[in-house]
Amino acid sequence: MKTGVSRSWILVDNKGQTSILDLDKYAIMKRVSIHARDLRILDPLLSYPSAILGREKAIVLNLEHIKAIITTEEVLLRDPLDDNVLPVVEELQRRLPLPAIGLGEGEDDDHPVVNGTQNEMQTDEPIEFPFEFRALEVALEGVCSYLDTQTRELETAAYPALDELTSKISSRNLDRVRKLKSAMTRLTSRVQKVRDDLEQLLEDDDDMADLYLSRKLSARVSSPLSGQVAPYWSPDSSTVGSKLLSRASRISGITHEETDVEELEMLLEAYFVQIESTMNKLTTLREYIDDTEDYINIQLDNHRNQLIQLELFLSSGTVCLTVYSLVAAIFGMNIPHPWKNDHGYLFKWVVMLAGIASASVFLSIITYARHKGLVGS
Repeated sequence: MKTGVSRSWILVDNKGQTSILDLDKYAIMKRVSIHARDLRILDPLLSYPSAILGREKAIVLNLEHIKAIITTEEVLLRDPLDDNVLPVVEELQRRLPLPAIGLGEGEDDDHPVVNGTQNEMQTDEPIEFPFEFRALEVALEGVCSYLDTQTRELETAAYPALDELTSKISSRNLDRVRKLKSAMTRLTSRVQKVRDDLEQLLEDDDDMADLYLSRKLSARVSSPLSGQVAPYWSPDSSTVGSKLLSRASRISGITHEETDVEELEMLLEAYFVQIESTMNKLTTLREYIDDTEDYINIQLDNHRNQLIQLELFLSSGTVCLTVYSLVAAIFGMNIPHPWKNDHGYLFKWVVMLAGIASASVFLSIITYARHKGLVGS
């Protein structure tokens, strides 16, 4: 009987080798030592906000399509067959392996530093990022690049559509711009979430310190209670990652305090600047859309004013024709009157005077409207 629903994971170790795992949530929790609430954050069936959480032995990462658990020696990624996840896996395979670190013959790892010679020799060696930071960097780079690519694609489609709308207002163009604006709003919300997570992490040194898994592992290994550490975290591992941790432990004990987060802070700031640049592109696009909407509204208002003027002209003409029709109706009555007899000349004068009166009324109305600014000159 299964203890939980099986999920597909892809594992990338510190040598860049990958393997597909089909483990339930309890097996994952036991493997990486996290709680169930942290694993629920990575569940694609649940709607959880993006997050970067540092735990005792793992980093829980939920950013866009990347849902990963990072330890000091391996990375577990959900949905290994996702087209957006595959490039991240390939980049992890390329960047996670490190060249063998040679310590030199006869060098004692536990030799105390009694003068500055050994310290200088150690600090001259290139110091690589810990495994978890290299994996975190690949994930952040993948997310930022993915969002930036979507932003550029949206810009490519939006700017021509907006220019076309300004040149010709039609239902088709309006509907096209409406869809692009909806897509921009959704993308802006996603970019804003990632930006807020990075900003919140940069503002809290304690949260950044929680992401130093190698430092915490070295502290547990060097403590008197190291015998209580789980076998998975045993310092006897012969992997490149454990050698790096041993070397990093010596250097950190000499040159860094446990609360020093400058290394991680510089890493996060680089991608915060990148995601901020993407956010600025979307802000510029939104402003362009707003300007286009204002221009369209001005055009529509102008057309509406022209229709109102036309309606005024038609209404004025209707009033004048009504006056003319009234005169015709009076003279067209089938009632005998003495002035109808032997007055043939009267018809033409009535027609002429009625026409002049109607035209005078029409001109008076238009002159008054222009004087009050109701119609254009």
